[in-house]
Amino acid sequence: MTDTTLDPAAPDRPVALDTEMREMRHRAQLRVWLYAMLLVLIALVVVGGATRLTDSGLSITEWKPIHGAIPPLNAAEWAEEFEKYQQIPEYEQVNHGMTLAEFKGIFWWEWAHRLLARGVGLVFALPLAFFWATGRIDRRLKLPLLGILALGGFQGFIGWWMVSSGLVERVDVSHYRLAVHLITASLIFASVMWVARGIAPHAGDLKPTAHSDRYAAILVLIVLFQIYLGALVAGLDAGLVFNEWPTMDRGFFPSSMWEPALGWRNVFDTPAIVQFVHRTFAYVVWVAVLAHAIACWRWAPGSTHARRAAILFGLVTLQAVFGIITLLTYVPLGWALLHQATALVVLGFAVAHWRGLVGPMPLSDGTPHRLTLVGERN
Repeated sequence: MTDTTLDPAAPDRPVALDTEMREMRHRAQLRVWLYAMLLVLIALVVVGGATRLTDSGLSITEWKPIHGAIPPLNAAEWAEEFEKYQQIPEYEQVNHGMTLAEFKGIFWWEWAHRLLARGVGLVFALPLAFFWATGRIDRRLKLPLLGILALGGFQGFIGWWMVSSGLVERVDVSHYRLAVHLITASLIFASVMWVARGIAPHAGDLKPTAHSDRYAAILVLIVLFQIYLGALVAGLDAGLVFNEWPTMDRGFFPSSMWEPALGWRNVFDTPAIVQFVHRTFAYVVWVAVLAHAIACWRWAPGSTHARRAAILFGLVTLQAVFGIITLLTYVPLGWALLHQATALVVLGFAVAHWRGLVGPMPLSDGTPHRLTLVGERN
């Protein structure tokens, strides 16, 4: 029960306390929505990964944001859709002679990916409109949330920009555009996590060091870069080159695959070199996260921040193990999708850890949003 005893020095305190509790209740509702969004975004990325791994991404050759939500409903419509696919290089050079039944197999992956993308937009936009109309959104959150919505809409265009790169002269999409598509999805995911954690109550632990939050920000950046490198690997099917570990080409560096004419572009265009860069940078990520965890435990042993840093190190280690298994087993669909999904989990936790070091967004009256304020539990 709310204590309504008046303090002579602060006669309006019961009203203020009720206002704080109402604002915290609204924040809790927003967090449920945003955390649900994170799960939906992971599902969207996983389905997108399956679309890439099953070579289904070019099966729908037109971009119809509204009408495209309806799949072919009869034999004539299926024949028309299949005929459009038969006009692109992928059919002529890779899938020539494919049956209609086989075409349906790749069509449904791409259609499901696009439908889920449309659904994500609605799952974000409709609750946003409701919370906005009912006054549940702090004015400081309105612009960030609108920015996320706009970036999600732009992501739809990026997806078509990616697909269009494989419809004329190529038999697959540009690995550069694929990487941009995945990084944009990762930025949306990270932004949702940042907002969700910013309106959550935080423990009152001090930062382990004065620069811990900056170091955590750097960890987020290197995780994002590693995801970008992973997208290049996926786009070039580089995971099917030198399926061995810890060696590569019976040594450390696949020198036999370096193409002198490409020069530094080997780093982004030669499958074996791209795989080498991705797996080598994974060591950089692992060491950086380990160093951060050690520093947190050294300067603030047992603190909330130190425990989060340790969990982040565990997640990065697990992700590395999944990557090695995926490589050694020649990139089976299940392991590859698990590796991709875990990358987002690592990113999300890294962002949450960074936000925890920065601290929560204060309540409207400037009161710190701490766990001890009204007994909330994080």
